[in-house]
Amino acid sequence: MIFLQLCQLKSVNSKVMYILRHPRETLAAAAAAQEHTSERAQRRRREGGSGGEMPRPEVQAPPEIFYNESEARKYTTSSRIIEIQARISERALELLALPNDGVPRMLLDIGCGSGLSGETLTEHGHHWIGCDISESMLDVALEREAEGDLLLADMGEGLGLRPGVIDGAISISAVQWLCNADKSSHEPRLRLKAFFGSLYRCLARGARAVLQFYADNVKQTEMLVSFAMNAGFAGGVVIDWPHSSKAKKSYLVLTCGSPSVATSLPKAKGQDGEMCSSDDDDDDDDDDESNDDQTVGTYGRNRSNKRRKVNNNKNGRGRDWLLRKKEQMRKRGREVPADTKYTGRKRKTRF
Repeated sequence: MIFLQLCQLKSVNSKVMYILRHPRETLAAAAAAQEHTSERAQRRRREGGSGGEMPRPEVQAPPEIFYNESEARKYTTSSRIIEIQARISERALELLALPNDGVPRMLLDIGCGSGLSGETLTEHGHHWIGCDISESMLDVALEREAEGDLLLADMGEGLGLRPGVIDGAISISAVQWLCNADKSSHEPRLRLKAFFGSLYRCLARGARAVLQFYADNVKQTEMLVSFAMNAGFAGGVVIDWPHSSKAKKSYLVLTCGSPSVATSLPKAKGQDGEMCSSDDDDDDDDDDESNDDQTVGTYGRNRSNKRRKVNNNKNGRGRDWLLRKKEQMRKRGREVPADTKYTGRKRKTRF
């Protein structure tokens, strides 16, 4: 026992002496061990194990770089991701509220990736067009023989489709990338404006777009909603499972056209699988948790009546203004027609 303790003490002393004599090699070995540990931790997080939350992909790198060939194949072969994508796509298709008449529709899949969400559209008998910025993802979609037409495009530069040709649009975990500036030339506000403007133009009147997204904060959600409303959309945010940290999903449900009864938002899914709205929440919840507990948020375009009032009054030039101008002209010695009861009166449309 004493001999074993002496051996251990000698071993510890030798390690200390090695560290003192070779500090650089020791630091390099420690860095390598730390990198190996972080790789193992990331692998556990991808596989659903413990070890903390992994940073979002949009924070790590631009989409065309993050989803390279290896990441694209890893993403497509994961049974967990395939199941989640199918479930979210089914929900997005449900929120589209397409007519149940058996007629196939032309749909748009924004950020289609390897075609996982497009498979759900194909199973329901619809035709679809998919666009994505990652060439590796589209290559995997071609290998999997996706039924839709695939486009290599950056949605932040506009969709480039003909006006009114799309009957509905879905997007799974893609639009939040527009809130980040991946390049020095990227301006998130300009990219959001180009995206929602082109989406509004290519949709048929009355068609819906359901965009599922993961926002880092409330500011990103407000940014997405505000630019959608400025483009002409009506709608809002539907939040499924608002009280769950893992199952919570946010959908931006937009209708191409002005707000009406037909464009009312559907109800969100609650904790027990039933449909619930924000009116069903408990009244004893704290005020600071109201944003997290909200399941349906309705937003409309609040256009000012100032411009309409000015136009009706000829930019503020009514009868009084006209009489003052005529009086000024008379004082300057100009010949001005006499004032009558018809002065400054608006003519009728018919003569």
